[in-house]
Amino acid sequence: MNENIITPTAARFHVPDMTCGHCEKSVRGALAQVLPDAAVTVDLPTHMVQVAGDAETARAALEGAGFTPTVV
Repeated sequence: MNENIITPTAARFHVPDMTCGHCEKSVRGALAQVLPDAAVTVDLPTHMVQVAGDAETARAALEGAGFTPTVV
């Protein structure tokens, strides 16, 4: 994940159960449903997700998709 793209409105999550490309696609899809215009960055090896937008909305979407995100 490129640390230079973090903005004050970006939410960062550690998603330990995001382990494969299918998981990444599910994460991106869940976030696109609730924050359709938000920039999303996924770093699969470190299980990190960054999304420009409301952290609570993003967390709820990730949980709804079956993941266990932790805000970092």
